[in-house]
Amino acid sequence: MDELVLTTDHGRSLLRSIEDAALVAAAMIMQQRHRGVTVQLKSDQSPVSTADVEAERAICTMLERQHPLIPIVAEERASSGQIANDLGDTFFLVDPLDGTKEFLAGRTDFTVNIALIIKGSPVAGAIISPALGRMYSGLRGSEASTVEIDVNSLDWRGNSKPLIVRSPSKMEIAVASRSHRCFETDEFIKRKGVQKVVSAGSSLKFCMIAEGLADVYPRFGRTMEWDTAAGDAILRAAGGRTVDTSGRDLIYGKRHDGTTNDFANPAFIAIGADYPL
Repeated sequence: MDELVLTTDHGRSLLRSIEDAALVAAAMIMQQRHRGVTVQLKSDQSPVSTADVEAERAICTMLERQHPLIPIVAEERASSGQIANDLGDTFFLVDPLDGTKEFLAGRTDFTVNIALIIKGSPVAGAIISPALGRMYSGLRGSEASTVEIDVNSLDWRGNSKPLIVRSPSKMEIAVASRSHRCFETDEFIKRKGVQKVVSAGSSLKFCMIAEGLADVYPRFGRTMEWDTAAGDAILRAAGGRTVDTSGRDLIYGKRHDGTTNDFANPAFIAIGADYPL
């Protein structure tokens, strides 16, 4: 699939498929939360709930029905070794419930993340915050936007609002992980003279930069591609970037031996303007 197609009606149709699948998953997650969820630990000792599993199943079913020729890499499938041998240039990346710890703790900053990758680049993506009732989405060659949603009626309310990064002369506001902040993050923030630090969970950190509420999100701990792809797509559509510590755009689809380690990200910095690193 040529990435230029995403400036056409086909691209918008693909994004709508992503948005619809994320919305259905968001509704399922909230239903599971109200009923109570069962939790297990994966091999890396991270928690996985019935909400993760059911939401991922719903997303994959919808995407496979509408786009049967596009492979899917989804977090829980990948954890159990279900990864296509040949992804090709185009595939979906799915994190059905990003911020499971926040979800289980009763917080609101957990999300559903779905992205379309073409030739290593996130070209379309949607993030839904079920508890906050908001969706963020972005499409290369078009724009990023946010809209209020109603997970009960599986629809959005009112008109969407365009997203565009802010670009002050220096990094003034940083957003950092609530659960995974580390020494390297604090050193980066100190070195850049950041005036304010906001803590948040899940991929909402990318959305805050895209919305102009923060300037930078440094991440030096372990993350996987499905954690970042949707947020990266939205941020790029809003005028920002996600780069490694050398300043090169983050790439997706890194594989060698077929394990989930192949989809691990390096340390990265999500930024709203072209600041020197």
